[in-house]
Amino acid sequence: MSETTTPFSARQLRYVAEHTVGDDAFLIRLKRAARAAGIPSIWIAPEQASLMQILLRLARAREVVEVGTLAGYSAIVMARALPPDGRVRTIEINPERAAFAESWIGRSDVAGKVEVLCGSGEEMLSRIAANSADATFLDADKSGYPIYLEHSMRILKPGGFVMVDNAFAFGQLLDEAPTDREVSAVRAFNEVMADEARLHSVIVPIGDGLWIGVKR
Repeated sequence: MSETTTPFSARQLRYVAEHTVGDDAFLIRLKRAARAAGIPSIWIAPEQASLMQILLRLARAREVVEVGTLAGYSAIVMARALPPDGRVRTIEINPERAAFAESWIGRSDVAGKVEVLCGSGEEMLSRIAANSADATFLDADKSGYPIYLEHSMRILKPGGFVMVDNAFAFGQLLDEAPTDREVSAVRAFNEVMADEARLHSVIVPIGDGLWIGVKR
């Protein structure tokens, strides 16, 4: 038995992606329409979507809260992992993106399982009841992550879990001179997650790095 870890390379990550079920025709059309509408192509990768679906199914999750809807891609894929009575409440601060997502969610196979809430993450999360969610997914402004995490700790049921995107800071986490202005916020938040005693957490090296933390 060895305690060493196999280093990940770009080739290995491509291999993971190539051996994971990709997007269906609807999700491909959604992404194409989002690009045409000027929405940045910063949604999660299909292999990350698959992992999140597996986690939600294993947890038998019914109530999921997302911060950062963007085009609605992640809300749709998460809703597909929930039972018929499941629900994803997804929060988007940008009204145009919220409207775009709501339109495409309405055409999807999970139209009745996703609710788009337009407003700031902090404001919308404050309206959600304590101990009411099985999982949360944070994928919005990185400086807001500590606030969204604190709300997650309040609204998650014991044994529920939080997923947080971009733990690798857009590939610039360990760069000496990063160019993205949010890298410092990601670095600071990673320390918050690592020290958070109320969670049992790990960064999964998939996509741009995915934090997964289970509420103790």
